[in-house]
Amino acid sequence: MSTKVAFLGLGVMGFPMAGHLKAKGHDVTVYNRTGAKAQAWVQKHGGKSASTPAAAAKDCDFVMMCVGNDHDLLEVALGKDGALSGMKKGAVLVDHTTASADAARRIFAAAKEKGVDFIDAPVSGGQAGAENGKLTVMCGGEAGPFERAKPMMDCYGRAVTLLGAAGAGQLTKMVNQICIAGLVQALSEGIAFAERAGLDAELVLDVISKGAAQSWQMENRGKTMHQRKFDFGFAVDWMRKDLGICLDEAKRNGASLPVTALVDQFYGEVQKEGGKRWDTSSLITRL
Repeated sequence: MSTKVAFLGLGVMGFPMAGHLKAKGHDVTVYNRTGAKAQAWVQKHGGKSASTPAAAAKDCDFVMMCVGNDHDLLEVALGKDGALSGMKKGAVLVDHTTASADAARRIFAAAKEKGVDFIDAPVSGGQAGAENGKLTVMCGGEAGPFERAKPMMDCYGRAVTLLGAAGAGQLTKMVNQICIAGLVQALSEGIAFAERAGLDAELVLDVISKGAAQSWQMENRGKTMHQRKFDFGFAVDWMRKDLGICLDEAKRNGASLPVTALVDQFYGEVQKEGGKRWDTSSLITRL
């Protein structure tokens, strides 16, 4: 059944995610800060574009957002022509941005006042996951609105899970990024060690990926790390943004993140080397 949906933010993730909604037969209106990107999406997928988040959100049952950071998110959701100012009562606002739990709670409260439901729903799986419709979607909010919005998120998510109240999705994404940071550093050290030891690094990766060291990072990034190929995937700039959110939250909740703090500094060095847009696996360049 066709549902009226708006998608706000057509970056490397949002562009294909909105495409999956259209491919599943939904009536999709898109908005992007640079209008040319919205026009390109309409040319590729059909549907409509709107000049403001409010205009895109008007009369929609579901409004999805996927933008850059807290500042962009609050502007797109709560600004003068933001999504909430155009949404009808009973509609659901879903945010796929990786942002702070604090921003999620602020939007949840503002939405409640307008009779709109809100789900914070950051994703993992990178550009490939978005393009293949196989994202992991971590959600925070109330059960009823989540169940209503889940069929929309299932269009591009292979695992869509409610983890708790507003902000729980963002907190879970922080756990995800904390785990990845440590993994990529360990993988970098292992590969660099294998190279220095004169081993066939690709053969080593083939062997150890069949044992307890196996991980998504090893399977998908190990060989390209050895080949020093980084022109794809999740950019270092975005990882630093995410790790900053993790470290800020840890200051609030008292969690100890010594490895995460160190790896964040290492990513800072990669940025200085000119690797701002390299994939996060570029951590090996420091070694």
